[in-house]
Amino acid sequence: MKPSDWILLWTLSLLWGGSFLFNELALTGLPVVSIVWGRVALAAVVLALVVKASGQGMPVRAVWPALAVMGVLNNLVPFTLFVLAQGQITGALASVLNATTPLFTVLVAHLATQDERLTPGKAAGVGLGFAGVLAMMLGEDLGGELLAILACLGAALSYGLAGVWGRRFKAAGLAPLQTAAGVLICSTVILTPVWLVVDRPWAQAVPGWTPVLAVVALAVLSSAVAYLIFFRILARAGAVAISLVTFLIPFSAAGLGWLVLGERLEARHFLGLALILGGLAVIERARRA
Repeated sequence: MKPSDWILLWTLSLLWGGSFLFNELALTGLPVVSIVWGRVALAAVVLALVVKASGQGMPVRAVWPALAVMGVLNNLVPFTLFVLAQGQITGALASVLNATTPLFTVLVAHLATQDERLTPGKAAGVGLGFAGVLAMMLGEDLGGELLAILACLGAALSYGLAGVWGRRFKAAGLAPLQTAAGVLICSTVILTPVWLVVDRPWAQAVPGWTPVLAVVALAVLSSAVAYLIFFRILARAGAVAISLVTFLIPFSAAGLGWLVLGERLEARHFLGLALILGGLAVIERARRA
């Protein structure tokens, strides 16, 4: 990759890693569903304007049901589970658990596709990665942090399902930017009635500036701008290059959490991260073989 591509890749890791920091700041004054709704709704508006300015037009009517499923799998379920989890654990730890997404993707692809089957090499990588998850769970009780860890793993599984489900949009001739905008619009439409019933925003106290600005950052930086950078790297350097961001996000999130909130990972978390990243490296080597 060119130096400019590496700059974009690190920028993307900061934006996605920053989402864990923004979640924690948003939780200081807003309920969970309001945070997720604000993120998808504002990001949908931004990307819809970008699509209109690009002249691409919105997706055709036939693909909207599939976009709605993608919105649930790629946005609503993981965003909600991560925000819930971060009421109990740090963003740094949540980002480490997010790095298990490719492990789940390999398993889902094996069960749901014919062309991405599980090989012995991939299976070894998955096993190594989940050994890292177990290492992080050592010494935990049955409440609090363990439940939050399981919520993060559920979010990673949802991302894995979304990765396989999303393969259909390329076959349908949908441009990546159209897909992103459509998914966020569907997410907003689905979540709005839930938000109104669960959070009753008209009855909530007015939040301070910190949580509001955190939600704006989640929507504009970690969603809309991140999508645009993602597609640019994908076009310039390819899918293999973009996959490297998975390795960078935990370091970005941990660094931001330490810098802003004074968070620290424990030794078992570093051990787990090393095993997860090792598992991903084994999977990538097996994929290229």
